Amino acid sequence: MSANGAMSVESGVARVLLVDDDRELCQMLTEYLSGERFDVTSVHDGGEALRALGKHDFDIVILDVMLPSISGFDVLRELGAARPTPILMLTARGDDVDRIVGLELGADDYLGKPFNPRELVARLRAILRRATLRAPRAGLPETLDVGPISLHSGTHQVRVDGRPVPLTGAEFRVLELLMRSSGQVISREALTEQALGRKLVPYDRSIDTHISNLRRKLDLEKSTNPGIRNVRGSGYMLTIAEA
Repeated sequence: MSANGAMSVESGVARVLLVDDDRELCQMLTEYLSGERFDVTSVHDGGEALRALGKHDFDIVILDVMLPSISGFDVLRELGAARPTPILMLTARGDDVDRIVGLELGADDYLGKPFNPRELVARLRAILRRATLRAPRAGLPETLDVGPISLHSGTHQVRVDGRPVPLTGAEFRVLELLMRSSGQVISREALTEQALGRKLVPYDRSIDTHISNLRRKLDLEKSTNPGIRNVRGSGYMLTIAEA
């Protein structure tokens, strides 16, 4: 994302930083993504990725977990949760630990290797669509307040009792959906589609991980008002204090 907040994707071309030590895969993905209107820069270890992100603006990062020198997880830790650029993690297929750790460290989504390049493109476009929805929707308030939680949709800022809480883009969207429907259950399917921009598939626990992160970051793990309640078989609900 550029310094002034304008994304190149608005002009039809999104700038991608591809971080993977498999050079043959990088070449193949660069050719494929270029044909799908992505401008790809590829690097092959975590140190290179951090240097590239420090010097240039990108709209999205594709980040492999297993990297020489500095791992993908360490790159996420170094960037921190407040980073503006969305990140798609590449993990070993079926490795739930890598997926969960990546989401907990602030990745916006994940994709297991090996993968279909068409699915990668679909995931990238879904993340970018969500990243560009910065302006509040017509007729909806910019500021939401539920108990001690205050959310401003225009600036993407969240505060709890006045304390700023940095959230990833996905966490922010999940929280906004819950706050706009506080006291009502939102299904996991709806949260996945509206917050992550894709359909919920079997064994996909991404939303559950984002909810867990929100409870921890907002310090709601021991709180009941407000709290994020798991309604078994239905979804999640942000509970509100009774008057």
